[in-house]
Amino acid sequence: MCTTCGCEPESHHHHHDHGHHHHGEEQEARRIAVETDILSRNNRFAAHNRARFAEKGIFVLNLVSSPGSGKTTTLERSLKDLAGKYRCAVIEGDQQTDNDARRIAATGVPVKQINTGAGCHLDAHMVGHAAEGFDLDLLDLLLVENVGNLVCPASFDLGEHHKVVLLSVTEGEDKPLKYPQMFHAADVMLLNKVDLLPYVDFDVEKCKEMARRVSPGITIFEISSRTGQGMDAWYGWLAERIAAVKGDA
Repeated sequence: MCTTCGCEPESHHHHHDHGHHHHGEEQEARRIAVETDILSRNNRFAAHNRARFAEKGIFVLNLVSSPGSGKTTTLERSLKDLAGKYRCAVIEGDQQTDNDARRIAATGVPVKQINTGAGCHLDAHMVGHAAEGFDLDLLDLLLVENVGNLVCPASFDLGEHHKVVLLSVTEGEDKPLKYPQMFHAADVMLLNKVDLLPYVDFDVEKCKEMARRVSPGITIFEISSRTGQGMDAWYGWLAERIAAVKGDA
């Protein structure tokens, strides 16, 4: 992952020395130094983002998942259902194309696209730069759709209030144990595509138990972004958090 190999999304140049003249201890020291430098730099940008969002009273979520879990469809449905209630904007992260950004734009919500190229996640500097393209005084809710990846985005704070991890019932209930860092970093799990449960071999209770094993306090919503099942509970959670942030601003 990025914090280990030392690549950064802006360039993602890899400079690995595959020779055998380095001792293991020296290599480990260099790896730790690179990881610390990358995360500390990112955390400085994240702190700046967080302060800026707090000043403006904007509630910010970082949506993470593996590809195909339904992040964009969930965003589309949420934005349409919440239209007129909240002033929203979206930052879309993808390695290539603006396909998802065009889908979000069709809802009438302002959207900014970030293409990471070879990069496997968004970082705080990217998000802060994209947010400058919005009038932050006119926003209640900023939703960041991260690159589809259950590994690297777990390590990078973007200045968000919460990470929200999406898991679909077509993926397998053991994902929280396979990718524990991501599920530990998330405060909310949206268990999506529950309308397909009659057609797949997926144990909902086992999945929820595994998620709580790595993140005991995680909030779980069972939803279908296609049919709307369970979405009202998700919207209720959003409403409480947005009101709290507005009250603190």
